[in-house]
Amino acid sequence: MSDEAGPSTTRSEAPERPLPSTPFYSIEYPGYVKHESVPLAVSNLGGPSRLDTAFKRTAAKNEALLELNLRPGNPFAHPIPGDIVSTNNILLKVVRRKRRHPDGECIGEFTAEAVGIIPKTARFRSMADYQFQPDMNDPLAQLRLAMDRMDVDAIRQYSILEEKEDYIVPGSIHPPELDPALTEQSEQTSGPRSNLRLFPPPLFSRQNVPQNYNFKPNPASIVTSLVNEESGEERKRLINKGRWKGYGPMTISFSDPNVPEAPPPTVENVRTQANSELLNRILEFMNERPVWTRAALYNQFSPAELREIHNSKVIMPLAGYMFSDGPWRDAMIRFKYDPRKEPDARIYQRIYFRNANHPVARASVVARRQEGRSAATYINRSIEQEESFEADRRKSHIFDGNTLTKETAAFQLCDIHDPMLKEMIEDDENLREVCDERDGWYSTQALERIKTVLRHKFFSLLQGYVATEEECEALLGQDAGKSQTTRIKRLKFGKHNMAKGALRPEDAAAARLQATLDRNARTLLANRREMYGGRSSQTPDNSR
Repeated sequence: MSDEAGPSTTRSEAPERPLPSTPFYSIEYPGYVKHESVPLAVSNLGGPSRLDTAFKRTAAKNEALLELNLRPGNPFAHPIPGDIVSTNNILLKVVRRKRRHPDGECIGEFTAEAVGIIPKTARFRSMADYQFQPDMNDPLAQLRLAMDRMDVDAIRQYSILEEKEDYIVPGSIHPPELDPALTEQSEQTSGPRSNLRLFPPPLFSRQNVPQNYNFKPNPASIVTSLVNEESGEERKRLINKGRWKGYGPMTISFSDPNVPEAPPPTVENVRTQANSELLNRILEFMNERPVWTRAALYNQFSPAELREIHNSKVIMPLAGYMFSDGPWRDAMIRFKYDPRKEPDARIYQRIYFRNANHPVARASVVARRQEGRSAATYINRSIEQEESFEADRRKSHIFDGNTLTKETAAFQLCDIHDPMLKEMIEDDENLREVCDERDGWYSTQALERIKTVLRHKFFSLLQGYVATEEECEALLGQDAGKSQTTRIKRLKFGKHNMAKGALRPEDAAAARLQATLDRNARTLLANRREMYGGRSSQTPDNSR
């Protein structure tokens, strides 16, 4: 059968050749390299020592980086970064021998021989960074060159020249040294050119590898036509009909003369998306009390109803508006109601000060979700505990001076039920005739007294005890004895000014420390009286 198949089907195995273990290193140089230009290419890569360090087996990651500088000697040129990668290539030595045929035709004979392996290769696959060439005659550029040469005399002679403000110069002035082709193009364009003394940063772009963005149109987008009313020009735009639209309460600043009378049209058009039952309940609360903080209003609902309000995003914008600054900042206000014109609205003012030194860390969102969803949590809680927990939650916006409900002091004056503070809040002697952006309807002194007492009582609860009226009266006496100079300062629009006028942290700490020392002194005195009184009562019995 082999004879019938003929010589074309004869199989021959490739001969085995020895593979030398001599290592070679390869550099994929991004340019033309001739035999006589090899030293220049090596110099552009940093020299033989830099290549030896990069290809070293024990080279660190930062040492295995090469930089190809195509403009050596120019400190403002950005090099092309290269990487050292592991490869399993074989270096072949190919020899072509020419022999002439008797007919005069030149025939080439090629032989290949493996001379070694290539375990590492330097590749330059990154994109070149943007290049910018400043004027090298500029004094700042000369200083940069002097720093490279460590020319101390040139560095000491540098001085900052007077700014001439010649940021635009005529186009006849030759630009700095550039590529000849670019120079020819720049000379063809006439007109002034920029003379800004801009020097390039160390890096323009952090994107080294080109990305295949594969842009595609959004399948939910549709083409719509818009007509300019002035010019009548028709323009086409792509609009995503499925995008999420966020809604929020209308917000105005304290300086705005009028208040909103109804929700904006964008919110009014989606009124049907809101839960009518929850919206009517919120409107009833707004009719009973025209100003609510979010915490106070949310505490009137159950957790399930509160979740529905949060997910709706439309209910709150339909219920009222908000101030971005002033005494009623971030509070929900009934439409058409202007607290700046109603002196009775002083009880709805909001007092806020942060507790930066509170040791209790807030639990993470994941921890709170796991705690809330844990079945063991619901099993271990009894019905009484659930009812107690829900009752405490609904009172978190109220301050009574005896119970600490939350970590941050943010209360409306009408939600402060402490007897001493309530008496100060309802006092109508120190009121203003015109509402103030900082203090509202109260005078500065009256509001400062309220803040002082509230701050002391709140931080006392954080420390684990209930402040007495004697301590608060002592603090008010200290404040009254000090001669304070009030500086009038215009509050900036949009700034958080709810904590304006609060004591400085060191003053507040000193007041708390003084109150603690006074309390400890009274306790020690009472203990001594009890101890001495007990001894005197035991003396007759011992004598008998």
